[in-house]
Amino acid sequence: MRRGTMLFLACLTAVGTVRAEDAPEVKEHVEVTATKVPEDPAEVPQSITVVSGQDLRDRGATDLRSALFLVSGVDIAPGSDSGPAGSVPALWGLKEFDAFLLVLDGVPYGGAFNPALTTLPMSEIERIEVVRGPAPVMYGATSFVGVIQVIRKNPEAAHPELAAWAGSHSSGGVQVVQPLPGMGALKSTVSADVATQGFKDDRTQYDKAHVAWRGMGDMWGGKLTLGVDGTWLGQDPASPHPREGAVLSAAVPLDANHNPSGAYVNDRRIHLSGGYDTEAMGGMWSTLLSVSDSAGSTLRGFLAEIANVPDNGHGLRQDIDLTDIYLDTHLAWKPKGAFRFLAGVDYLHGKGEMHGGDFDYTIALDGSNPPDGKAIPSAASVEMEDMRDFTGLYGNLEWMPFERLRVDVGARLNHTKEVREAEVVGEIEEEEEGENDLSTTRGSGSLGAIFTVWSDGADAMRIFADYRNTFKPAAIDFGVEAEGILDPETGESYEAGVKTAFLDGRLTAELTGFQMDMDNLVVSQAGEGGTPVLSNAGAVRLRGAELSTAYAFTPTLRANLSYANHDARFGDYVTEFDGVPTQLEGKRLEMSPRDLAALGVVWAPPKGLRASTQASYVGERYLNKRNTALADDFVTWSAGVGYRFSSIELRLDGTNLNDARDPVAESELGDAQYYRMPARAVALTGRWTR
Repeated sequence: MRRGTMLFLACLTAVGTVRAEDAPEVKEHVEVTATKVPEDPAEVPQSITVVSGQDLRDRGATDLRSALFLVSGVDIAPGSDSGPAGSVPALWGLKEFDAFLLVLDGVPYGGAFNPALTTLPMSEIERIEVVRGPAPVMYGATSFVGVIQVIRKNPEAAHPELAAWAGSHSSGGVQVVQPLPGMGALKSTVSADVATQGFKDDRTQYDKAHVAWRGMGDMWGGKLTLGVDGTWLGQDPASPHPREGAVLSAAVPLDANHNPSGAYVNDRRIHLSGGYDTEAMGGMWSTLLSVSDSAGSTLRGFLAEIANVPDNGHGLRQDIDLTDIYLDTHLAWKPKGAFRFLAGVDYLHGKGEMHGGDFDYTIALDGSNPPDGKAIPSAASVEMEDMRDFTGLYGNLEWMPFERLRVDVGARLNHTKEVREAEVVGEIEEEEEGENDLSTTRGSGSLGAIFTVWSDGADAMRIFADYRNTFKPAAIDFGVEAEGILDPETGESYEAGVKTAFLDGRLTAELTGFQMDMDNLVVSQAGEGGTPVLSNAGAVRLRGAELSTAYAFTPTLRANLSYANHDARFGDYVTEFDGVPTQLEGKRLEMSPRDLAALGVVWAPPKGLRASTQASYVGERYLNKRNTALADDFVTWSAGVGYRFSSIELRLDGTNLNDARDPVAESELGDAQYYRMPARAVALTGRWTR
C-alpha cells in the first residue's frame, strides 16, 4: 500500500476512534474574502477555510507555510527565486508564483504584479482566510486557483506584547506591540519586529525588519481605519540544485551555494492604507485606498553547466522599483426580504521599472571560492518599464428564495490595459528596442448555490455548487530577457461539495470536487543561453477532490486532518525541447503532486503545559514537463512544547524534524533547477502579554 494512503487511513482512524469528552465551546468563524461582508463560511457556496490567529499561536506558526500547514489541498514550498524569505503556494494542484491572489487587510498585496510574499507581515494576525478557485468578482482579474487573505487584529483591541526568540543556524528575533494613547476617537497601536534567519545552506540567510502603525476609530458618523507599514529585507540567497536526467545531480553537494560572493536579494516596501465605512442608502458604504512603493535590488547567479569548466555560472543583477495604487468603493445593503446586494467599482494601478543585466562567471561545483559578483561586468544591459491598469464594475446578489436555499450571482465588467517598453544593449553595443501595449475588455462572473439538507442547533449538512468564469493578464517577471506582453490567461471552473457539522459542532468536515479548464497558462521554458523565459502554454485542466476535517475532543484538545487528490494535466500544448517540437497533451504539470495529506493535534489549555504536532505528506510529482523525472513522495513533521503562565509563555518548536531535503519548488532562473526543503530547525521563544 502506498505511503500516502497508509498515512491518510491512519489519520482517519485516529480521528474516528478517540472518545469524546465534555463538549467544548465551539468558536464561530467569520470570513469576508468571498463576499466582502462578514459571513459564516459554512453558509457560503464556495470552499473556504478560516485559520484563527489563536490557532497559529497555539501551534507556534510564524510563517505562511506553517500557518497553512493543515489546510486541505494547500502546498506551500518554502524558499524560491525570490529568496529564502519567499515561498511558492500551490492550490488546486497549480504551483505558480502568480496563480493566486495575496490580500492583506482587504488590499491586494503585490498589487498589479506578483504576490509580495517576502515582505508579508506575520504578526498581530486575527485570522487567515483561504478561498479556493478564481478570485471573487470583487477582486477582478487577479487569480485562478485561490485567494489567501491575512487579516490583522483590530487596533482598538490591542494589548501590549513582547516576544524574543533564538534558534538554529544563528537565528533570532524580537517583536513588540504597544497600544498608543488615544487621539480623540482614534485608537492606534504600533508594532515592530526584527529577525535574522539562518539556514544550513552555505552563505544563506535573511535579515528582516518591520514596523507598523494602525489606527481605528468612530469618526464623522462612520468607522475610519488608517495604516502604515514599512519593511526592510536583506537576503543572502541560496542557489537551486540542478537536475541531471531523472534525478538531482550527485555532482553538486547538498547545501552548495553557487551564487557569486556578495549575492543579495533585497527589498524595501512602504505600504499605506486607509478605509472608511459608513451607513448610506439603507446599507453600508465602504471605501478603501492603498498606495505601496517597493524598491528591490538583486545580484545573484546559478550553475548553468554541471562541470568544472570556465564560465559555468550565469548571473544577473537588477534594480526593480514598483508602485501600486488600489481603490475600491462598494455599497452593500439588505432590503427587507430575501435579497442582499453588493455593488462597487475598483481600480488597480501598477508601475514597474527595471534596470539590469546578466553576466557569466566561473565557480566550483561545491560552491567554494566564489568570485566577487560586484566586480563582474554585465554582458548586456536591459531597461524595462511596465504600466498596468485594471478597472472593474462589479455586483453580487445573494438570494434566499426560502430558508434552506441560498443562491449567489456575481458579475463583473473588466477593462485592463498594459503598456511595456524595453531596451536591450548587447555586448557589441547593438541596441534592440521594443514597445508593446495590450488592452482587454471582457466580462467575468460566478454562480453558486448552497442547500441546507438538515440542521439541528450547531449541527448541519449543506451541499453546494458553483461555477466561475474569469481571466487574468499574463504575469511579468522583470527578467533580463526582454519579453513582449503575453496573451491573457482564461479559466472556467466548476466546484461542488458538502459541508457538515456533527456532535454539537465539535466535528466538522468538508468534501469538495473541482475542475478548472485554463487557456494560455503562463509557464517558464528555456530561452537562449539556458535562461528561462515566460510563455503562454496551451490548454491546462485541473481536477481533484479535497477533504478537511476538524474535531474538538475537549476545550483544550483538537485535531485536524486533511487529504487532497489533484490531477493537473496539460491539454493541447506544443513546445520545443532542444529545438524539437514536443506535444505535452496528457502530461502532468511539473511539481504538482497527486496526493497531499496533513494531520495536526494541538493541546492548548489557558495555563500550564501546552503541546502540538503536525505531519504533512507530499506525494510523487514529476520534476519536468515531459514527465521523465519522477520525484519520490516524502513526509515532514514538526512539533512544539511549551508552558504558559498567566501572562508569560515559553515554548520550544521544531520544524522538519525528520530533516527531509526533497525538491519542493522549481527555479525560474535556470533550466532544470530546484529548491530543496530547508533543513531541520528548532527555536526557543519567550512571550509576554498583558
